[in-house]
Order: sequence, then C-alpha cells, then structure tokens
Amino acid sequence: MASGSGSNVENIARYFEKEEAITIAAVLTNKRDAYVIDRCNKLNISALYFNRNAYSQSDLVLNLLKGIDPHLIVLAGFLWKIPEKVVRAFEGRIINIHPALLPKYGGKGMYGRHVHEKVKESGDLNSGITIHYVNENYDEGSIIFQASVALEDSDTVDEIAQKIHRLEYEHYPKIIEELLKDLNG
Repeated sequence: MASGSGSNVENIARYFEKEEAITIAAVLTNKRDAYVIDRCNKLNISALYFNRNAYSQSDLVLNLLKGIDPHLIVLAGFLWKIPEKVVRAFEGRIINIHPALLPKYGGKGMYGRHVHEKVKESGDLNSGITIHYVNENYDEGSIIFQASVALEDSDTVDEIAQKIHRLEYEHYPKIIEELLKDLNG
C-alpha cells in the first residue's frame, strides 16, 4: 500500500524480480494521481485506487485484501491509518517503515519531510529508520528492525532525507524477505 511516488515500491519490486517464490500481488493506493501507479504500470504490477469511503466506510478494501490473502501487507509510504478491522484481520502481517528511530518523531502527521524537519530542528546527531508491525495506533506497533545513520550539523533537510532513503532501500526488502521466510516456515 502506497500513497505517493512509490520509490520504495519500485525498490522492493526490483529486489524480488528474480525471486519466483515472492511476488507482489497488487499495490493499493488512496491517491488517484499517485506516481506509484505509473511505476506499477512500468513494472507490470497490478495497481488499484480506492477512495476514503471504500477504505473506512465500507468493507470493500478489507474484502479485497481478504481475497488476495497476502502473506504480508507492506506499507510503503501509505499515509492513512489502518482501520482496526483490517489490523485484526491481518494481525502480525502488516508492516510499515518509518523514517525515524521510533519512538521519536512518530504519530499522526509525522511522515516524510515533516519528520526530517523535526530531526533537523532538534539537533539530533543521528536518525534512521524503523520497520515495525502495524497496530491500531500510528507508529506504535512492535519494532522489528532499526538502522541508524550519523548526521552532521550542516546536513540540510534534503540531505537527511537522502540518508534515510538509502537506509530504506538497503534494509526494507531484506526485512520483508526475512519475514516472509519466517511466515512460510
């Protein structure tokens, strides 16, 4: 599930291109004009758009997910809170990547550039990524993995973002692979 450009989706797809046992069943997005749809078209991955009503006011997305029956639901820049009914139906099978070392800089509205601006404002000398299970609260699920990177006082918000993206691209596919192997015994 993604809401934006889909760079993490593409990175994950490229990582698993030659892995026949692991496939991306579909990418779901809540933004009709999200660039992730174009990336999915180029990667030959099914992409589906849904609106807020289909997501939270009905069981349409829940039933779609149940029909796909994924081993793992991967959030890759998906910005909406996951409804409790979806969390319950796929407990322990939904993961997210957050662009900071949780519990710092988590919660509603803390995504992307907003996080990096807070890190810069705070003067932190390191930041990183957190891969965690999704529960009913923003960024509060059990932590699976964290990786950090050193920051310089002179780093701009964009430079911090670049350092974090490198960590995301390096680690997210590997953790997904490990989790899938564990789930499939």
